[in-house]
Amino acid sequence: MRAVQANSFGGPEVLTPVPVPDPVAGPGEVLVDVAAADVMFLDTLLRSGWGTEFFPVRPPYIPGGAIAGVVAEVGADVDPSWLGKRVATQTAASGIGGGVPTGGYAERALAKAETLNEVPTELDLLTAAALVHDGRTAYAVFEAAAVRPGDRVLITAAGGGVGTLLTQLATAAGAEVTAAARGEAKLALAQRLGAATTVDYSESGWAEEVLKATGGEGADIVFDGAGGPLGRAALDATASGARFFGFGSAAGGFAVDDETAAARDVTVVPLRSITASGVDWKAVGSRAITEAAAGHLTVTVGGIYPLEQAAEAHAAMAARTTLGRTILTV
Repeated sequence: MRAVQANSFGGPEVLTPVPVPDPVAGPGEVLVDVAAADVMFLDTLLRSGWGTEFFPVRPPYIPGGAIAGVVAEVGADVDPSWLGKRVATQTAASGIGGGVPTGGYAERALAKAETLNEVPTELDLLTAAALVHDGRTAYAVFEAAAVRPGDRVLITAAGGGVGTLLTQLATAAGAEVTAAARGEAKLALAQRLGAATTVDYSESGWAEEVLKATGGEGADIVFDGAGGPLGRAALDATASGARFFGFGSAAGGFAVDDETAAARDVTVVPLRSITASGVDWKAVGSRAITEAAAGHLTVTVGGIYPLEQAAEAHAAMAARTTLGRTILTV
């Protein structure tokens, strides 16, 4: 079968299309004919050699932790009725709070039967692949926040996959959403998805603009998908007693330590705390797929590349030029 392999750590150019043997489904596993593979920002970091102390990947390896396609083979102890069904799932090697996001950039990939979500005919497989990670994360973080009507919500990385979903969820809950992102295209997208105010965080003084948008009081809830200096600046735009949910680190590392937040009377809730809270990940993933299939949730896929152009997809993500999710088609 065709696959894309990271032959060494380095830039996007280390991603090389190669022929590899088909994987074989073991006990509790299925083999999926892949139609679409999700490209995460984490994929680009791991390819560069970052994070090996947390994610034990070693070249050569096939990146990609989420796929959508059709079940082609079932292993021992798997219900044979899965054969031929359209599914969206993490790969067998991937996992919430463990595992490594590998195996997805390929014509065929393994998945655990217990992680499969059937995709209704109303939803295309490309969109379903975009929801495997983002849909689960967005719903888990949103539900942990218990957003109420009138809450002032700040969302960083609002033009990304999770950010675009959180903008819709918070708006539908009656919150006043301020979306922070980089560049006119991402801000326009956030506005179309319901944000009341948009702020370009590539410009200096953006946190002060958030304060103005919230009447000088700051945000009650922050959904931070940026991390790094942007996440730390977002802390300056919080109200006393605010809650700060950190779920991403696209701008370089997680943002806010508990001591700094406590000095501002802000409670920090990192994604690992939500992960450890007993979330039913399959259920929230199914909910995201159901809502998208019903037309209640808009999924933004701004970058679509054929499998062989995985290197170009990684380069576009590194350049911050993509909107929403980036997907490889197979």
